[in-house]
Amino acid sequence: MTTSPIAIAPLDPADAADVEALLDRAFGAGRHTRTAYKVRGDAQAIPELGFAAREDRTLIGSIQCWPIALARDDGTAHPLVMVGPVAVSPDRQRDGIGRRLVARALAAAAEHGLDGALMLIGDPEYYGRFFGFSAEHTTGWRLPGPVERHRLLARGGDVPDAPGLLGPRHRAPA
Repeated sequence: MTTSPIAIAPLDPADAADVEALLDRAFGAGRHTRTAYKVRGDAQAIPELGFAAREDRTLIGSIQCWPIALARDDGTAHPLVMVGPVAVSPDRQRDGIGRRLVARALAAAAEHGLDGALMLIGDPEYYGRFFGFSAEHTTGWRLPGPVERHRLLARGGDVPDAPGLLGPRHRAPA
């Protein structure tokens, strides 16, 4: 049996319903109560950093990134990009699809000058090993919900090492 090649391409706004269904399959219907959803609030995903993995036109993976900010305790706001969620169809997990999606989103962030301050909530061994994320600068960050501190990760030369609350950052209209 041969499998079709997996294509990674930009997410299309028309994919929204398929992405939501994939997220439900990958994370469960209760995913909206997770802390990551509270951090990004009602902000819109960054279109240039959203990608789909397809096999034979079927959506089997997706990644989106979000404009957020660290509202620092000194009264300033520091913009960041929240990476994820990375969703892969449960029957295709462990096939390297998630790693390809993250790599593509990080490359796009670099192409668009958005890679100075990236953060995510995830497995430190995986995201550290493959993508250089760490919890080194996140110890003073607070979130609007529970988080395992060692899973609060960041990377980039502009990552703030300061106390503050993470929350949504709304993009200015074009």
